Amino acid sequence: MRVLVTGSAGLVGSQVARDLVGAGHEVCSCYNAARPECGSPARLDLAEPGGIRGAVSRAAPDAVIHLAAMTDVDRCEAQPGLAMRINAGATGVMAGEAARVGAFFLYVSTDYVFDGTRGMRAEGDRTNPLGRYGESKLAGEAAAAGSASEWAVARTSTPFGRHPVKKPFPAWVREGLEAGREVPALVDQFTSPTFVPNLSRMLIEIATRRIAGTIHAAGATRISRYGLAEMVAERLGLDGGLLRPARMEQMGWAARRPRDSSLDVSRAASILREKPQRAEESLDLFLAAG
Repeated sequence: MRVLVTGSAGLVGSQVARDLVGAGHEVCSCYNAARPECGSPARLDLAEPGGIRGAVSRAAPDAVIHLAAMTDVDRCEAQPGLAMRINAGATGVMAGEAARVGAFFLYVSTDYVFDGTRGMRAEGDRTNPLGRYGESKLAGEAAAAGSASEWAVARTSTPFGRHPVKKPFPAWVREGLEAGREVPALVDQFTSPTFVPNLSRMLIEIATRRIAGTIHAAGATRISRYGLAEMVAERLGLDGGLLRPARMEQMGWAARRPRDSSLDVSRAASILREKPQRAEESLDLFLAAG
């Protein structure tokens, strides 16, 4: 199977490309700046519709997994036009090109399409993004549904995993506690932390099985950053007394964030062979890797 993966040098995309290659698929790994480690590299600027059309034509994929996005929440707030152009406009072009070549289109979205007034949101719950990032990703969902012939939207939440550049939250907590430093962690923001290898396998299954519609592909545990940090300390036998409770209003963010963007993963658990993992299992696997 030929699969085009955008954002293939990123935290999630690099894992997806690696897993696809390991399973014997032919992968076109699209990137913007950093070259991907797996698959056939193809540079792609999402701001250039012509480049998108050319990339899809050359790859002639059976499926597209569209991960590339403008994900800096505060930057999206400062540059809403660019965020909409990248996260929604480019998605519409990519989805339309996927339809032209008969490819299944999987758009990876976010828990930030919800306002956070309550958590454990299901796929059919009303969306109401608080900021420009969530608005642009929600518009991307609409573009995918409106332009692709066969499509899925996979919403995820706070992915964490190994990456050569990005340091995930559990690793940051571990490093701080091992150094004897005080580690601040939010007590009032709840998400569904998602282990990247688990997410990658869910996304690949959705794409290869052509599972249509919206699905929450995220971790199976609603938890705060502080709660996750406590789990890190407990599992490694480190001093949890160094954890400092922090609150969202202390962060100085330019953009508003949802207080509880945890996701109900019942649909994924019922239809996927790769089940959403609970935080305990995911964290054990992550920490065991060193």
